[in-house]
Amino acid sequence: MTLFEKIIAREIPATILHEDELCIAFKDIKPGAPVHLLVVPRKPVPRVAAATADDQALLGHLLLTAGKIARDQGFAEDGFRVVINNGPHGGETVPHLHVHVLAGRPLQWPPG
Repeated sequence: MTLFEKIIAREIPATILHEDELCIAFKDIKPGAPVHLLVVPRKPVPRVAAATADDQALLGHLLLTAGKIARDQGFAEDGFRVVINNGPHGGETVPHLHVHVLAGRPLQWPPG
């Protein structure tokens, strides 16, 4: 069971900002920006490269949820970044697909 599955199961506490039948969103415990949220599907897809055509609606839902949270939390107008890490060279640390939402300061490019 991954860390995120334990958060979804309420075995590990988290500051939850959004929850629906497909995903959960919470504050990252090791933020990389003043606002750093994770949008995590309830379905344990290991990473975006492991997603299939059956996951198409779920992937879209994660991005739409990121935008909704940005609007609801009041940082959409100033801007934010959405990041999905895939594999060790991509910065993936938890093998459960998740979307990082970063905001609260000007973000640099390239990101890493």
